[in-house]
Amino acid sequence: MTATALQSTLLTMDSDENLPLRRDDPLTLLVRQDLDPLSVDELEARIAALKAEITRCEGKIAFATSHRSAADALFKK
Repeated sequence: MTATALQSTLLTMDSDENLPLRRDDPLTLLVRQDLDPLSVDELEARIAALKAEITRCEGKIAFATSHRSAADALFKK
């Protein structure tokens, strides 16, 4: 995915969630960062950190989904 496509996706996600679009949003700044000056080691460290963040987000989604299902089941009775 290109940086432009990712940024477009991020902006869509923000508008879907009705969140304010901020120019200083860390994720937006991350996507805009020039990767050219980074070494292979720095890029690999960046990828590892991003993968860890993805795993953390997926865990939060799983928890929220489970929590929502439990709440829905409680109120359906």
